Amino acid sequence: MLEEIILKQREYFKSGKTLDLNARLSYLKKLKIAVKGNEKLLYEALKADLGKSEPEAYMCEVGMVLEELSYHIRHVKKWAKRKRKSSPLAQFPSKSFILPSPHGCTLIISPWNYPFLLSFQPLIGAISAGNTVFLKPSRLSANTSKVMKSIVESVFSEEYAAVGYEGENLNRELLKHKFDYIFFTGGVKTGQSVYEEAAKQLTPVTLELGGKSPAIIDGSANIRLAAKRIAFGKFLNAGQTCVAPDYAIVHESVAEKFAECLKKQIETLYPDSLNNENYCKIISQRHFERVKNLLGGNIYCGGKYSENLLKIEPTVIFPADKTTRVCRKKFSVPFSP
Repeated sequence: MLEEIILKQREYFKSGKTLDLNARLSYLKKLKIAVKGNEKLLYEALKADLGKSEPEAYMCEVGMVLEELSYHIRHVKKWAKRKRKSSPLAQFPSKSFILPSPHGCTLIISPWNYPFLLSFQPLIGAISAGNTVFLKPSRLSANTSKVMKSIVESVFSEEYAAVGYEGENLNRELLKHKFDYIFFTGGVKTGQSVYEEAAKQLTPVTLELGGKSPAIIDGSANIRLAAKRIAFGKFLNAGQTCVAPDYAIVHESVAEKFAECLKKQIETLYPDSLNNENYCKIISQRHFERVKNLLGGNIYCGGKYSENLLKIEPTVIFPADKTTRVCRKKFSVPFSP
């Protein structure tokens, strides 16, 4: 079945139908209508998967996808235009130009932390550029993946764009096939596996991976403002954001003040977080246990959790104790100033 879909997509791309600019524009418009028509289902799915409130789901996922669609609809004709370039003297009297061209059959592997946003943004780009797409969202965010599959199938034929997410070894099976481009968002370990398999086929890859994201605060900083921004950026989506600040390096002269301000901001932004319906939950039991096991040391505020709800309070550990598990994990990679 999988091989059949990929073969269909390759034949469809070879037919040249995806190159029609008006067709691309039409599909982008249809996709926008379909997303708007399924907003309620998306909010319900994101609530079920991650506990996201409707305002947060719109701000971080649905609204950004709609804006991405609008941007591509406005600009795709300009992007696809042939651009004249001057010819080298050796090729006189030839004429030269640059013609933006699609890669062909593409594979998108997306993560669970922003399941709709990080699936549909690359999907939009791939369709806008004239590619076919096989989208593989995460099994962990199964409710959102189900809605996305329904949206894509309502707009595109299987030979143009398809969605598959069921099956524990689907990633491995997909990577056995030849694609013309792979776009992967996720963890470093899985990203290495994707790149290794793609290299066997000489397939170009974009890897959007997680990593270290420290916040550095010196003595001259506006501490209250820094605390407000860091509290918002860190605990949005219950901390499940790849670029969220995972630790803060604070000048000793303002460390106490920063910890105090951070605590106040958490109390303001996330009151009674374990019972707050607007505060997200951890995606799965396995990830809940992983994060819970990092708690310990000098807990300045937070630290409580709910096994049933898969929720962990916004937690600040201060002062840091390098012997604790969370600090050993955070500083496992040497940091050079």
